[in-house]
Amino acid sequence: MRIHVLQHVEFEDCGGIRLWAEAQGHALATTRLDADETPPAPEAFDLLVVMGGPMNIHEDEAYPWLAAEKAAIRAAVDAGKGVLGICLGAQLLSHILGGSVTRGEHTEIGWHPVTLTPEGAAHPLFAGFPETFAAFHWHGDTFSIPEGAIHAATSQGCANQAFVLGDRVVGLQFHLESVPANLVRLIKHCGTEIVPGPYVQLPKEMHNGRAQFAPLKDHLHRFLDSLAAAIGK
Repeated sequence: MRIHVLQHVEFEDCGGIRLWAEAQGHALATTRLDADETPPAPEAFDLLVVMGGPMNIHEDEAYPWLAAEKAAIRAAVDAGKGVLGICLGAQLLSHILGGSVTRGEHTEIGWHPVTLTPEGAAHPLFAGFPETFAAFHWHGDTFSIPEGAIHAATSQGCANQAFVLGDRVVGLQFHLESVPANLVRLIKHCGTEIVPGPYVQLPKEMHNGRAQFAPLKDHLHRFLDSLAAAIGK
C-alpha cells in the first residue's frame, strides 16, 4: 500500500503510523505543507493521512497552503482513495465533506477515555476495539458529523470524536497514532495551551499516563489493518 502523509508542522508527525507501515512493508511518503511542498495527485497513493497542527481550518490568510490542501483532500475522496484525518486533519475532512468546525465547549488535552457509539462499534474499522479505551487528545476545536457519515465515537469532553464515511474515509479527533515522542514535542511546542479545565491534564499527568501507549499501539495497528483491508491493499 502507498501511504501519503500531509504534515502541517515539524513536531506533529505520523508517529505510530510510520512504525506500522515499516513493519508491514508499506511505502510511506510525506508532504511538508509548512515547507511549501505540494500535495500529490490521488494517483500517487492509496491512503492519504492528514495530520494535526496548531492552526485551524479557517486560517487561509496565515497559511496559504490550506486551500491547496483542502483541494487535495477533496480530490482524494472523489477518487475513492482511503483518507484518514487526525485532529486538525479530521476537522479539514469534515469541512470538505460539508460539515462545520467550531470552537468546542471544552479543550481536551492529555489522556481521556473515548467510547465507541453503537454504529462505531459495529463498523468493521473498529472490529476488536473495546467499547471504551484511553486515547491521547490535544484540541480545542470540534467538527460536526458530515452528512452520510456515521458518528463513530464520543467522549465526555467532546461529543464528536470520530466519523466514518463508507469503508475508507475516517476522521478521528483523538490521536490514535501518538507515541511517547509526540507527547514530548506537543508539550514543548504547544505548552501554552495547557490552561486549567476539566479535560486538561498537566504535563506530569500526561507523562504518568505513558503506560497507555502500549494498548494505544495495539488499537492503532488493529485499525490500520482493517483500513488496509478495506482499501484492498
